[in-house]
Amino acid sequence: MEQRLSTNVSRTIQTKLVLPPDTNHMGTIFGGKILAMIDEIAGIAAMRHSKSEVVTASIDKVNFLSTVKVGDILTFEGFVISTGRTSMDVYVKVVCEHPDTGQRRLTTDSFLTMVAVDSSGKPTPVPGVIPETDEEKELYKQSLERRQLRLAAKQARKTEQ
Repeated sequence: MEQRLSTNVSRTIQTKLVLPPDTNHMGTIFGGKILAMIDEIAGIAAMRHSKSEVVTASIDKVNFLSTVKVGDILTFEGFVISTGRTSMDVYVKVVCEHPDTGQRRLTTDSFLTMVAVDSSGKPTPVPGVIPETDEEKELYKQSLERRQLRLAAKQARKTEQ
């Protein structure tokens, strides 16, 4: 039987204060800064799940939902939501907190595909996932739909060549 792990094994949380070098001329954070942190959190989550090195295969979707300004506090949370044989779908959400009011809002969410690799850089098998909460079960279902779309697009590219 295939080994399966709780999403809590991979759950990774990191908090960051938004400083002036992180922002553009309007005082809002660079989208690329957010993307870099999302990729890092997804990588750590995937490494925790697979117990191996990982590479980013794709960033399927990133939704920038609200602005983030200098002085805001960002909390990044990522976890593996589903797996293939060697790949892992990772969900990362970013919550922005206003330090004066404590008001929190979802500012960004994203879906990435990470691939576990061995010491020679070859893809290596990963354990499955056990979604436990309602949110995790819904994300798991959505990840299977995204996987089918990715595979169909891959097949279409092969056919075009």
